[in-house]
Amino acid sequence: MVPEILPKGTGFVGQLPQDWLIVPMDKACSKVTDGTHATPETIVEGRPYITAIHVKAGTIDFEKCLFLSEEDHREIYKRCDPKRGDLAVVNIGAGVGECGYVDVDFEFSMKNVALLKPDPDHLDPYFLFQIHRFRQDRIAHSIKSGGAQPFLSLKDLRKLPILLPPLPEQRKIADILSTWDQAIETTEALLANAQTQKRALMQQLLTGKRRFPAFEGQPWKEVRLGDMGQFRKGKGLPKTVVGPDGNYPCVLYGELYTTYGEFIGQTKSRTDVDDGVISVAGDILIPASTTTSGIDLAIASYVESGGVRLGGDINIFRPKQNVIEGAFLAYFLTHARRHQMARFAQGITIVHLKGSDLLDLSIQVPPLAEQKMIMSLVTEVEGEIVAISSDLTKLRTEKKALMQQLLTGKRRVVV
Repeated sequence: MVPEILPKGTGFVGQLPQDWLIVPMDKACSKVTDGTHATPETIVEGRPYITAIHVKAGTIDFEKCLFLSEEDHREIYKRCDPKRGDLAVVNIGAGVGECGYVDVDFEFSMKNVALLKPDPDHLDPYFLFQIHRFRQDRIAHSIKSGGAQPFLSLKDLRKLPILLPPLPEQRKIADILSTWDQAIETTEALLANAQTQKRALMQQLLTGKRRFPAFEGQPWKEVRLGDMGQFRKGKGLPKTVVGPDGNYPCVLYGELYTTYGEFIGQTKSRTDVDDGVISVAGDILIPASTTTSGIDLAIASYVESGGVRLGGDINIFRPKQNVIEGAFLAYFLTHARRHQMARFAQGITIVHLKGSDLLDLSIQVPPLAEQKMIMSLVTEVEGEIVAISSDLTKLRTEKKALMQQLLTGKRRVVV
């Protein structure tokens, strides 16, 4: 008979293959315990000591860990002795449910972190890691106690059900998912490297340390922002006229865009209105107010195509034609003058930034033709980053779908 899987809590919904089992965690592990709940005194050098903040996204961050004396470490380690192949699970605090696979051979101590030690006769270590990652979000939402502080008790952790295919099948599933993990890690490294190279390149291009051969020897000019264009401000509109059924369905407010050139929301052109402010191609948008820090205000976005109605919390800088390349100026302000712009922000609870305060901001710019070449290179580099990011998203999505199949028995592997 095929056993039913209970559809509640962190259980599994569906039916098990005939040779699979579902058992409590403490039946599949030789030990389920946790580290200290006290706060031992840390020292400069000693035994590594981790807390909940060091466990995230399947890994344990030993580079930022703390250290304990040998005496304190021994006291904790005799109860909680993590070794290679074990699983560390955050069981107290905001990160409850996060886990880290132990892949080191040295001893270390833990605080507010539980330890799952898989029984080698019943449970493959990496299979345990994969199945916990697969359902850790559900664990975080469904097994909490202790009031305001999220808490996964050892009692609940020991009762947590786990699916157990035959060991050979566990190892095969773990090998397959490990291959996907390696592909994801490789792509993550490519993305991090591309982003690092972009930052280094922009640091050189936006400061004139690196020039295109055609412009060697041509000096950058220091100009006043107010001499390159003029500021306007968006117009506040009542909620009754904003929205798909209102008069102005295409209002763009300051919180709707977050980085250079990135817009979130509807951008359909509107030409049947007479009042207010509508963007035109080439505008540079800078938030005028926010509930966060002033530095969050100082983000300039370039409008490639106009026709969007602008809300009252946006500053609009409209550059003069043939004086400054708008895309370059938006990028330059965000990445090279952001901190200077943030100094003009005022307020505590709500922070405001006026366009008129930025008119005297002094900036150095290269020749117009060089500005266009810089932005052409920026576009190329950012295109590569977007492509890698897309590949990474696709890999993660495909792995998640595969986990749904493999870790529930819906798709079997050949051993």
